[in-house]
Amino acid sequence: MTGSREVFAGKVINVRVDDIALSGGRTATREVVEYPGAVVVIALSGAGEVTLVRQWRHAIGQLLLEFPAGGLEPGEDPSVSAQRELREEAGLEAASWTRLGHFFSSPGFANEILHVFLAEDLTTVEADPDEDEDLQVVRYRLSDLYEHPEKLEDAKSLAALLLLRAARPGVDTGR
Repeated sequence: MTGSREVFAGKVINVRVDDIALSGGRTATREVVEYPGAVVVIALSGAGEVTLVRQWRHAIGQLLLEFPAGGLEPGEDPSVSAQRELREEAGLEAASWTRLGHFFSSPGFANEILHVFLAEDLTTVEADPDEDEDLQVVRYRLSDLYEHPEKLEDAKSLAALLLLRAARPGVDTGR
């Protein structure tokens, strides 16, 4: 990198413009969205159901069905964030946690990393969504999502479902 400048500092994201050196002496400019990262939680019941939330996504102007998820606080351990988000959004706590992996949401222009967790041995508690969230908690059979992944239209939920299937082949496939 030969230079960098912040062009926007917001509540949720920052944007910077980097000047970079390419091979052969060429240069290029890259716009980068900075985001501290997030977690995605797959809450799986003993009956083979997963908990999702339906929420309005302003940027695309529609309701989406998603796994509970949320941003990391500065310096926060992802496992702590996962527990908080599951409680706040879905009204659940889990006695068993498994880290399934991580992925970058859109590395062509953003540095966001998402950490995926499987939560099991669930207990219902009172949900406490953020003040600016309007969520509807819904449950689906995991086997139905495996058969119809198109019900999930956001990348983080699809990637999380794929990580679960790879980590736990055969878990509630309906067979």
